[in-house]
Amino acid sequence: MNSTEIETVLREELRRIAPDIDIDDINQNGELREEMDIDSMDFLNLVTALGKRLNLAMPEADYARMVTFSDMLNYLQSRPQSQ
Repeated sequence: MNSTEIETVLREELRRIAPDIDIDDINQNGELREEMDIDSMDFLNLVTALGKRLNLAMPEADYARMVTFSDMLNYLQSRPQSQ
């Protein structure tokens, strides 16, 4: 999957979690939970959904690397995806 496809998946899953938020209006370097007004359970649902859609493991130890939209995107793009 290329970078554009990964960003599309991230945006789709964020829209599913927080449908009232316009992703284009958020600060991509701001804390994702605050920018999207999501709680810890929503964040876990997001990580789980992304892991399933992109077929990759996203261990809890890596959550600190997923603080902002940009962090999450960079993290997803850097992870090798299973086939």
